[in-house]
Formats: sequence, structure tokens, C-alpha cells
Amino acid sequence: MPMPDALIAWTQDEVAKVPLQRFTGCVGEVEVGTVEYDGAHKLWTWWSPLSEEAWGHAQEESGAKQGFEVWLRQWLENFRRFFEAQ
Repeated sequence: MPMPDALIAWTQDEVAKVPLQRFTGCVGEVEVGTVEYDGAHKLWTWWSPLSEEAWGHAQEESGAKQGFEVWLRQWLENFRRFFEAQ
């Protein structure tokens, strides 16, 4: 199940006001992921600065964003006990 759009704000990157096929995902002020088109392999690639092990590919931009969101949910699950501790 994908996260609601409001949780991750995806911003399209640009150079000299020309939009790129690259999106940066943020939650609040924290950059959590990137989705970018890889023209050499004709795939959308996603990765996260939160973990070197976080990356994947998809045929479409929306699939890459969804794949990233699934990874992020699973990764954040590791911290549940920390946030629930009193």
C-alpha cells in the first residue's frame, strides 16, 4: 500500500528552468529519496541517502516512487521500538 502523497513531497529537479527526469522526495525538511530516469537502461531508478543498501528500478516513474515508499516503510519499521519507548 503506497503512502499518501502528503507524506512524501516529490519535487522535480531542474537546470536553468528546464525540468529533469529526476525527483527528490522529502518528508518535512529531510530528504529521504530520489527517483531518476536512467536513459542507458531505460528504467527509473530510486535510491535513498538514508541507507547505502536502498535502491531499486521500475519501468515507470510512479512504480519507482512506489517501490521507494515500500522500502521506506519497511526501513522505518526498524525504528518503531525507539519511537514508541517512553
